[in-house]
Amino acid sequence: MAKALYGHVGVARDRRITDEVTRLRATVRALEFEIARLRAENDRLAAAVAESDDHLLRLEPALT
Repeated sequence: MAKALYGHVGVARDRRITDEVTRLRATVRALEFEIARLRAENDRLAAAVAESDDHLLRLEPALT
């Protein structure tokens, strides 16, 4: 019985599962990088819009 238990416990992980976990971790890293890039771009665009709005507020009205 002990040998059967040792054989079950000592079995290495399935190579396919290890490969899948590695692939999924790489995908998560790539997605996290993309999220950071998109957030930075969004912040840049939001700042540009805010600056544009400030500029428009300083203009005189078109119709008086």
